[in-house]
Amino acid sequence: MPELQVALRYLVFAAFATSVLMALASWLVRTRRISPFGALGRTLRAASDPLIRPIETRLVRAGGNPVRAGWWLVVAVAAVGVLLITLWNWLVETAFNVAAAYAAGPRASIVLALDVVYRIIYVALWVRVLGAWFGHFRYSRWVRPAYALTDWLVGARWPPCSPCGC
Repeated sequence: MPELQVALRYLVFAAFATSVLMALASWLVRTRRISPFGALGRTLRAASDPLIRPIETRLVRAGGNPVRAGWWLVVAVAAVGVLLITLWNWLVETAFNVAAAYAAGPRASIVLALDVVYRIIYVALWVRVLGAWFGHFRYSRWVRPAYALTDWLVGARWPPCSPCGC
């Protein structure tokens, strides 16, 4: 497993380095540090445009500056890379936990099941909070499962409110 983790890290680093080079190429041509009409400028533009153009379009629609599209690509690739490595580590850890629980017997399997339920509710609470920060509430398609999993926990008030409002 560590070999796959190292390979994944190298892959993420290569994607990050490629995005930095694409952003740099786009910036060099856009700011005319390299002539956009020369052979090098056309080559750099042809290489970077397929990745940069969709981000530019999205930025312009959102009211942003299209010159910064390359750097948004770099940030997005870095964020996705960190999430990918984190997901991989979580999957490996979960596989080892399941194998250990299977080897330890039924009591360990029950403890593992309770731990999994706890983690799912914990993540659902975070999704609910972060979704609210970014304007995605109860009826948003991606946040709806988090609300369904945590309504019983967040909505419950014990002891219930008295009629006088205390």
